[in-house]
Formats: sequence, structure tokens, C-alpha cells
Amino acid sequence: MPTTNNNEIVKWLPRAIRIFGTMILRLSFAALLPLFLLLSCREPGRPEGTLRPASGNKTYGGIFRVNETGELSSLDPVRINDVSSAHIAENIYDNLVSFDENLNLIPSLAKRWTVSDDGLTYTYYLRSDAFFHDNVCFANGKGRRVTAHDVEYSFTRVCDARTLTKGFDYFRGKVVGADAYYAWSRSTDTTKTRRHVEGFSVVDDTTFQIRLTAPFAPFENIPALTAMGIHPREAVDYYGIDFSQHPVGSGPFIFRHWHPDRECFLERNPRYWQIDDDGNRLPYLEGVRFTFLKDDKIQMLEFADGNLEESYRIATEFFPEMVDDQKKPKGKWSKFTLLHVPAVSTQFYGMVTTDPVFRDKRIRQAFSYAIDRRRIIRYVLKGQAYSPAEHGLVPPAMPGYSQDSVKGYTFDPVMARKLLAEAGYPNGQGFPKVTLQLNAGGGRNVSVAEAIQGMLEEVLNIRIALTQVEFARHLEAIDNGQAHFFRLGWIGDYPDPETFLNLWYGKLVPKDPSIPSPLNSVRYRNPKFDELFEKALRETNRPARMALYAEAERVAMADAPMLMIFHDEDYRFIQPYVKGYRNNAMDKRQYKYVWYALGDAR
Repeated sequence: MPTTNNNEIVKWLPRAIRIFGTMILRLSFAALLPLFLLLSCREPGRPEGTLRPASGNKTYGGIFRVNETGELSSLDPVRINDVSSAHIAENIYDNLVSFDENLNLIPSLAKRWTVSDDGLTYTYYLRSDAFFHDNVCFANGKGRRVTAHDVEYSFTRVCDARTLTKGFDYFRGKVVGADAYYAWSRSTDTTKTRRHVEGFSVVDDTTFQIRLTAPFAPFENIPALTAMGIHPREAVDYYGIDFSQHPVGSGPFIFRHWHPDRECFLERNPRYWQIDDDGNRLPYLEGVRFTFLKDDKIQMLEFADGNLEESYRIATEFFPEMVDDQKKPKGKWSKFTLLHVPAVSTQFYGMVTTDPVFRDKRIRQAFSYAIDRRRIIRYVLKGQAYSPAEHGLVPPAMPGYSQDSVKGYTFDPVMARKLLAEAGYPNGQGFPKVTLQLNAGGGRNVSVAEAIQGMLEEVLNIRIALTQVEFARHLEAIDNGQAHFFRLGWIGDYPDPETFLNLWYGKLVPKDPSIPSPLNSVRYRNPKFDELFEKALRETNRPARMALYAEAERVAMADAPMLMIFHDEDYRFIQPYVKGYRNNAMDKRQYKYVWYALGDAR
């Protein structure tokens, strides 16, 4: 999915810091930094709530306080496509399967699963000790056991246009009968009834099957996505359109309330099925409180003052003052715990390959050779990136993928000038006007764009104009092919290279250039790439599939349809008493494993 990496305007602040926060936002960086570092001198806070002993020298209790800089949009899983909502929902709902901290698939509601030899049938065997949260939607308010019928119901809602689903593309063209059901749900013809998706089958209460139209090896990851959270029909029927604000699942935490722009609170599920190795029933925490401060600097101030247990991401201008060259917290920040992990994310500039300028791959290659990515990371990003994108689009954090086997582009000004001259523009003479479009909001996107603008002028003697557009209009222009040179970041939906390489799949490009092309927005076509990519999608042996992906990526990178810049690294500070935090490359928030190492809480 695309990412903005922007700071948003603060819409709400807790009463105690509202005036103070407004003042800070008006200060210059020179004035803000000393104040920021001064506040970090305070002792870390103590958790809210009461702790009690658990086996294995762990504790039960305490409230985990965390902030989301984005707003919560919905808690109906089928309507979620933003990270803030996903972070909350994945603690309310269980999925058939989930990811561990190394992004390996692990059992969840499904104790085990099998895939048929032809790659068409996935069978999931459910546990019998999972129960939905107690809620007034159930008889006597008591949550009942989760069954395969609930899986069928939840997945069918993903395919139903009437739910305003945002997850149907994961099933589109893959599950038998999914497209027909979706088309029916959009129809106004009520004379035809269609009660189920043909490819979803309940074998018995604890066995569920999915049949695909053709082998699609990455499908194993799809049941782990946020949109696939399992929920009961009773809750949807009871709350109707308000289900998105009254979610009911079987996950480790129970939804209690949501005050838009202020807070969302989840409470421990005392009947959660998971038991740790010491015999403790998860989760350990008594609850999780989410707040919605929109500025990451204010978030860091709240964390330093002991009012948050976690602060995700570090403002670029503060990074050198807080983290040393070995990625360790320094100075006053050394009393906190710093977690960091390479992200399944890549930042790039797209070049529409049907554009009169960028249709010549020598120009695209020249642009790629003219960029000193390492200088950008060192001087613009202040070191806050995992690595320069000198190989390909698929990030090095992708499990089991040999990124080094893909030849990309390093800084080579001689080769850049040579290619531009071969394309008919020696020393940049006569090069047409080109505008780089990036999403508005300032921050690192503008700083990186200005650096690349300077490098292209320095190396190739060409001038690139910059324009900023509000993010929704930015994406619309990209999809419609109206932005011929554009900035975008891509985060993998799941740990398979398919979620990146499908950005180059030629069969996703419409024949009519006026029709949007939302995935392959550079409108790149190469039959050899498509052949290798399709072969990889059919290959169920993961190592063999990874090798085919790499071969396909080598083909595309030789054509340089994108200017790769860098791969992200995620940084988060946590309070020193926070234990069990499972950091991961996809920022899955698994708060059920968190506990506090303290004698007494305040």
C-alpha cells in the first residue's frame, strides 16, 4: 500500500498540553530542540494501573498508552485500509493465521492448515476454545464459540460491495465465485438470490475450505490480513451501520469506547485462548489506550514526560541528537529502550514509461545513475534509513529473498551523462521540461526531492521543477497517468515479493490510456517480466518462488521503470519497564505479548 510519511496538523491535544503544544508548533526548530531535549531529562514514567504477579517472573496488569498520529477511520475489518485503524483492529480480532516477529506464518484461530497438491484448495482446521467477546448482541450477553461458519460469514462480507469493503481485491479473480458474488452485491436486480461465495466452504464447525480459480502461491498470507478479521453475524445484525464503532471479535482485547480525535480504549479479554510457555493466559496487560496526537514531535514530548509507553518514529531533525552511529539511544535518551528494524518498505520515484520523455529507457537509467543515495541518507535523512535502494524495488527485509542478486543502480555520474547523451541530450542540452510531483505536507519528502533536484542538475545539467499536491489528488493523478514523474513509497501488504513486483505487471495496465492504472502506475510492460512473474505466482515451493521473483526483478530493473531511492527502517522508543514487545518489519502491533517489569504501578 502507498504511504505518505507526512506530519499532519494537530486537531486535538489533551487539556494539560493543548496551549503548550500549540506554542511548540509555532517555535522554530532552533528554539524547539533545546526544549525538546530538556523535557527528555525527566525520569521515565511509571505505568498506569495495578500490577500483580504472573508465572515466569512476569506481571499482569497495567494500561499500555500509545499514540497514533493518524486518525482511526473504522473498526469494521472489511472497511480498514489505514494503519491507525489496523493497529487497533488487530488487537480486537483474531485471524485464521497470523505473522510472528520474523514474518513467518503461525497458527491463530486455525490450529493448522493444508494446501492441496494442485495449489487450489486451502483447508483450515479451527481450534475449539476460541470465544467471541461478551457483548449485548449475544443471548444473555455471553460470547459464543467461534466456528467455521463465522469464517465463511466474515470472508463473504469482504466480497460484498454493500459493506463498503476495501479488501475485495485480495479475493478478486482468485477465489471461485468471488467476482460473481461481488457483481451481484452491486446489482439492483433483487430477483436473483446469491447467498454465498462458491469458493468458501464449511466442512464442519471446525473445518473451513477456500478454493481458488488458479494457483496463487502468495494466497497463504491473505487470511492474516487485517481485512480478514473474524467477526460474528450477531454483532453486524445488532449494530448495523454502527458496527464499525462497536466491533466484536475474539482477539486478546475487548473494545470499550472510541471518542474520535481523542482516544480509543481496549480492555483485556479474560477468556482469550492463548497460553504462554509459563502457563499464563494472555494478554498480560489490563488494557490499551490509544490517543490521536497528530504531530510526532508532540508525541515524543509526551513519551519523554512518561505519559506514553511507546513512541513510533523519530522526527528527522531530532534523529542525530537522539541516536548514535551504532543505532543506540544517546545522551538523555539512553535511559529509554530503542527498538529498530528494517521495514518492508521502499521509497521511489515513478517514471511513466509511455510518456514522450520517459519512454526512452536510457533517460530513466541516466536518472537512476545520477543519484547519490548514500549522500541522501547521510545528509538529508541524518542516517534514518535502512539502506540505499541500489538493487531493486523489493526491500532487503523481505524474508527469504536474495535482494543482492538483483543488479540495480549506484551513483555513476559518468554513465549517467553517457546515457543521456546517447538519448539525444548531450550535457542536458534541449532536455524538455519535467516536473516531479510529490504529496504535500513538507517533511522528509520535500528535503529528499530538493536533494535529487540538485543532483540531476549537477550531474546531468537538467532542471526539474517540483510541485506538491494534496495526497488524495496526488494518488488520483498517479493512477490516471497524469503525473509522469512522481514520488511514492510502498509498504508490503504481506511478506511476499508479489506485493511489490505487481507494480510492474504488464497485464494490469489498461489498453485505453485514459483508464486508471492504480497498481502499475508507471504503465510498464515487458512480456519476459510477465512470464517470470506469473510462473512465480504458480510456484508453491517458496525458495523456488523467490528465485523466480528475483529473475523477474532483474528483467525489470534493467529497464529502470522507477528511480529507487532508499529502504526504510522503523524506529520506536519504549519505556524501560516495557517487556515482551515483539518488534517486526511490518509494524504489526501485538500487544498481547507485552508486560511490565515493575514491583508496583502508580
